[in-house]
Amino acid sequence: MLTTLLLSAVLTFSPPVHHEVTLAGSFGEPRPNHFHAGCDVKTGQVEGKPVFSVADGYVCRATVGKNGFGNALYVRHPNGYTSVYCHLQRFTPQIAAMVRKWQYGHEQYVADVEFKPTDFPVAEGQLIAVSGNSGASAAPHLHFEIHDTRTWDAVDPLRFIGKYLKDNTAPTADAVMVIPLEGEGVFCEKQYKQRYPLAGTNHQLTAWGRVGFAFHAEDRMEGSWNRLGVRHSALIVDGDTLFRSNVDRIPERCNRMVNSWGDFDYYVTNLTWFMKSFAEPGNNLPVIDTDKRRGIVTFNEERPYNITYVISDFFGNKNEYRFVVHGKRQDIEPRKHAGTYVFKWDRDNSFALENVMLKLRKGLLANDIGITPQETASHYGISAAYSFRDRPTPILDWGEMGLKVLTDVEHPEKLYIVCHDKYERFIKGKYNGGWVYGSLRDLGLSYELAYDDMPPEVTLEAATRGVLRLNVEDGKSGISSFKAYIDGKFVLFEDVQKSTGKICRLNSTPIKRNGRSRTLTVYAVDNCNNKTKGEWKIEY
Repeated sequence: MLTTLLLSAVLTFSPPVHHEVTLAGSFGEPRPNHFHAGCDVKTGQVEGKPVFSVADGYVCRATVGKNGFGNALYVRHPNGYTSVYCHLQRFTPQIAAMVRKWQYGHEQYVADVEFKPTDFPVAEGQLIAVSGNSGASAAPHLHFEIHDTRTWDAVDPLRFIGKYLKDNTAPTADAVMVIPLEGEGVFCEKQYKQRYPLAGTNHQLTAWGRVGFAFHAEDRMEGSWNRLGVRHSALIVDGDTLFRSNVDRIPERCNRMVNSWGDFDYYVTNLTWFMKSFAEPGNNLPVIDTDKRRGIVTFNEERPYNITYVISDFFGNKNEYRFVVHGKRQDIEPRKHAGTYVFKWDRDNSFALENVMLKLRKGLLANDIGITPQETASHYGISAAYSFRDRPTPILDWGEMGLKVLTDVEHPEKLYIVCHDKYERFIKGKYNGGWVYGSLRDLGLSYELAYDDMPPEVTLEAATRGVLRLNVEDGKSGISSFKAYIDGKFVLFEDVQKSTGKICRLNSTPIKRNGRSRTLTVYAVDNCNNKTKGEWKIEY
């Protein structure tokens, strides 16, 4: 059976808010390409709630516009942990002043400011910020993380603030996914994955050979309608535990392994995560533990196999689900790799064709896969467009690809790679000998070359009552940098969240009002080093 974490053994911090702590998201929830590295604390669907340091320490870092965090603060504590507070509306005035000083000193809005221990020491419960909705946030809340300062592993914040939450509700599972290993297993006379409800079915389940199981479950807590992730799970067959998980601590380098532990293919189609109760050979996530068979169930006797799932949350609330699978001899067809090339998880892999090349070093695949380079529709005609799989297939880190240039361009240094996803994404490319080389992390998307020799567009949309509003756009490679000056002095424009707009409130700049005509000059540079200079007369 699973061992639950005793609250008496948990390190205790104060909560980051002084209202009732309820969660909109929990630590370790599976997301495409990453685990949720913290917990989302509800703020009543509004901005402006006070945020407090959870323990003594010092503010060691403040960031603006980085990593989707919007405005974020980092507090280092003497016990070896660092707390992180994200999507903030604003910092306390002293911290905000230091961040603004850094922005002016570096003449840029996106900021990453490091502080010395003596700059901003804080006490437990001290006000450090106000909650908001900045960055990649869909609604007002506080995203709160705890990291091991030395390794930067993400740690479940409930280890530190769990005592302030009320949760007597056990997680629930509604279905299992059965995944026969290709060429090695069969389930109910089928060799493809199948979904079965955990209740309400009278269908007799049969299996032979090697079969993996996955489950879909979610957790709830009092005071929240949100669906949360599951902290513990175990798969037990005839009394032996083949697999267990404890989503307690996640190294940053393991983030993309979520796509291997979860059934990524099913998620893409159904937006539902089934978490595998076995480990693919290239998946070494430390939050999962298996027997020597890596959690795969071997049905090699004609008898009933008693299978039990146990799922529980941080607080020890648990549910158990039992079902029986009957071992029954069934024909198993040999494995057939669907692909022109077979890329192995435990070695370097590469191929080169006339117009495209792909190279994946060892460690980028969780399992063997078939690769079929497929030419797709080209939007720009500069190169052929290629995908390498017939469906989205994220890999564990960056691989290398190359595309041959098929048309003459005046400035080859302005070539770049376009990834066709939900929207076009810029990938930096390096031109060498008629080819452009770059990186990729998904084998199922389409890639081709594009060319950008057009500068960004900058429009002054408003200049009234001491407020300047600009729109800064680049329809191809995207904006790389932006700066603005009034009469030759730098002024800070802040990003308007979730838009291409920028705003400057002149009374917060070094420029003093005198009612005279002034010159506003802006410079915008895109990712292919095309530059725009805009100049306007304003009165202030």
